[in-house]
Amino acid sequence: MAKTEQDFRQLDQFDLKIIAILREDGRIAITDLAERVGLSRTPCQQRLRRLIDDGVILGFRAVFDPRPLGLEQIAFTEVKLSDTREQALQEFNQAVRRIDEVEECHMIASSFDYLLKVRTADIARYREVLGERISRLPHVASTSTFVVMEAVKDR
Repeated sequence: MAKTEQDFRQLDQFDLKIIAILREDGRIAITDLAERVGLSRTPCQQRLRRLIDDGVILGFRAVFDPRPLGLEQIAFTEVKLSDTREQALQEFNQAVRRIDEVEECHMIASSFDYLLKVRTADIARYREVLGERISRLPHVASTSTFVVMEAVKDR
């Protein structure tokens, strides 16, 4: 179950600075992190461990340039469900997590229910994913696609 805001300890200025630095450079050495934060190595390492243990920091990962991987096509897909009761939402959520091409999935308060960020090699592959995978997800009533022409800012 997801943690609520009350489940987290209060973050102080050092915690917030650690997070800000790690958002920019997740591979920074602990000694360099401690120096930039203004703490010695051990207290900085303890704070980092606590942030991880408390679930504030969820993990570390490599961020790739999608072009050499042949994944240049981005599309945003609006999904409207035929049923929005809790069981239907859970079934959709579980199924959409299994589609590798879906990078992000957000439940939206709008005239549609979910917004998906889908990354594929090209528009033909997107069409396959849409027709064979997304449209067949549980309770999907309709979809609408917005094709990205240029990513201006993409973390």
